[in-house]
Amino acid sequence: MELEAALRDQVGQAIGRPVPHAAIKKLKGDASNRSYYRVGAAPESWVVMVMPLDATKKSEEATKGEPPKELPFVNVHRYLDKLGVRVPRILRYDEPAGMMVLEDLSDITFESALEGGKHREALYTRAVDLLARLRAQAEKHQDPECLAFTRAFDEDLYDWELHHFREWGLEAWSGKQPTAAERTELDSTFRSIAKQLAAAPRGFTHRDYQSRNIMVKEGELVVIDFQDALQGPRQYDLVALLRDSYVELDRNFVDGMLDRYIATFQEASGERIDAASFKSFFDLLTIQRKLKDAGRFEFINRVKGNPGFLVSIPASLRYVRDAFARKPELRKLQDLVAKYVPELAA
Repeated sequence: MELEAALRDQVGQAIGRPVPHAAIKKLKGDASNRSYYRVGAAPESWVVMVMPLDATKKSEEATKGEPPKELPFVNVHRYLDKLGVRVPRILRYDEPAGMMVLEDLSDITFESALEGGKHREALYTRAVDLLARLRAQAEKHQDPECLAFTRAFDEDLYDWELHHFREWGLEAWSGKQPTAAERTELDSTFRSIAKQLAAAPRGFTHRDYQSRNIMVKEGELVVIDFQDALQGPRQYDLVALLRDSYVELDRNFVDGMLDRYIATFQEASGERIDAASFKSFFDLLTIQRKLKDAGRFEFINRVKGNPGFLVSIPASLRYVRDAFARKPELRKLQDLVAKYVPELAA
């Protein structure tokens, strides 16, 4: 009852009038330590994000440096809003209480809007165009005050994520340990992949631009969950969207969307992109990102006690296997990991 009263009080202060009888519903959360509550009912409803008071402002995944002075959600929100990207409106932020009142975006995610497949091409075209224009704008308008420009996917972070897969998606999942020689091979190959990925030019990267982090409200695409944004290659958010663990797409469709991104980015920036090298890097990044995702889902199951993401591991591994088929130079790595994760076998 205390929590409900606090939620209603936060909304009341945000909108300037009390809502003593507003209904309260806890919304389905993700893998983070934040909780979300809907206060009221359509057409008059709001969402309150509740953050643990003892939580740091750092990402839950590996990052360098001290926790930022400002909540990343607020900081990155300000930058995206300045670029003209549709993000949820912040109506009130009570930092001492660890509560934020946001506009209610309803329950229609990009993922749920895809059901039935009728609007698939139109929706992905819009999401890809939004991403291409966002990236082009961000490359033109860099902001050192935005946290996304102070942290990056560097060699160490890529390497850490690959070993996150080794620890949870290979060792914990299989219940076996690689031999000393295999571990040396994994260490060397992972570091080599990390070096290649880290060498690419970097720019504003959402980090998790996928079907559950885009909402559809009154025909608009609204971007959420951007607080971990950082500097990364252009293909990173495309891997998140087009190699989404929650919505599988066939490769011909993916190639068409990659071509769409290249064309839209060129239109917005004036820069020409070589499609073949762009897609080759996309495949290498797919291997890194989706191995990490498979390991992360197992970590969330075992460490956080949330098995809800286990169902998405097979899709992640299928994406990796498909990308391996396009990167024959990594066949030795594929054969090694497939000894422990048979789903990755050629």
